Amino acid sequence: MAYTVPLGPYHPALEEPFKVNVQCEGEVIQTCRIDVGFSFRGIELLAQSRNWLEVITLIERVCGICSNTHAMTFCMACEQIAGIQVPRRAQYIRTIIAELERLHSHLLWAGIGAEDIGFHSLFMEIFTLREKIMDTLETVTGNRVNYGMNRIGGVLRDIENPKDFIASLESVAEVLHKVVIPAFIENPTARSRLTGIGPLSREKAIEWGVVGPVARASGLDMDVRKDHPYLAYADLGFKSIARTEGDVFARVVVRALEIAESVRLVIEGLHNLPEGPLCEQRGIPTMPAGEATMRTEAPRGECLYYVESQGGPTPARVKIRTPSFVNIPAVEPMVLGQQLADLSLIQASVDPCLSCTDR
Repeated sequence: MAYTVPLGPYHPALEEPFKVNVQCEGEVIQTCRIDVGFSFRGIELLAQSRNWLEVITLIERVCGICSNTHAMTFCMACEQIAGIQVPRRAQYIRTIIAELERLHSHLLWAGIGAEDIGFHSLFMEIFTLREKIMDTLETVTGNRVNYGMNRIGGVLRDIENPKDFIASLESVAEVLHKVVIPAFIENPTARSRLTGIGPLSREKAIEWGVVGPVARASGLDMDVRKDHPYLAYADLGFKSIARTEGDVFARVVVRALEIAESVRLVIEGLHNLPEGPLCEQRGIPTMPAGEATMRTEAPRGECLYYVESQGGPTPARVKIRTPSFVNIPAVEPMVLGQQLADLSLIQASVDPCLSCTDR
């Protein structure tokens, strides 16, 4: 007998609203439809009525988890329009903050994933590590959520005494390699619970246009940091992580190993932070007429910004395409033929961000 199960738009495990309707035969999912748009805020339109500095503050509020990515990508697009060369020290600082943000995002996901699987003590261990990353971000930027680090032409704050943070980050790396990564990758309970669940083949990944860890877990070794290096990634020798299985376990492995790579990048960046200014210019920049498209690798995948200037005090157009915008719909092919009980685990493996998607 077929029946329809509506889930959402409010979920016990998610603070952001979206709705999933699945039709089942017994306990097996036959069809799935996902609805988003419950918290649309019109940020793209609002950007057209703010000056170039105010837009940075506005854009940083697209998402509370990857706020730095949005502000940084917007500033990089503006710098391309204005022909501004960002100083090397500022490029390194942007890279360090971007990877710290990726760390706290991936650790948040890993902690929730551990709780979903049933590893309650591992949840506490992961969130203890995340608190160290948040403390580092707060010490550097003064904030735990919206960091206010980016400006057009560079950064607003320096990282003073960078080597003071290295010992704390090395302790995070040690726990990751000894406890967290083995718990997800080697533990037989985790492997049996996650293997074969929510598969997305390489061909389906291409068809649905997924990005980030979801794409890399399906055999698509694509990462903007590697394919189109920006900031200091080429200097730091970034290495992407990919798997071929395409299931929930593969997505877990990719993110777990990315956490370790992000810690390494931050430590390398702090060790090699060059001397120099933080910004090319002071005051409100004069933006000439022009347009630019900028891509960066957010924690969930490729973040794309299109910015148009007509030479006025405000942007003529700001278009945002976030990774979750293309990753969330791919839950539909992942859940077909799967058990209803696995639905929450499959959608969590995509690490959906609804505030980014609704913006």
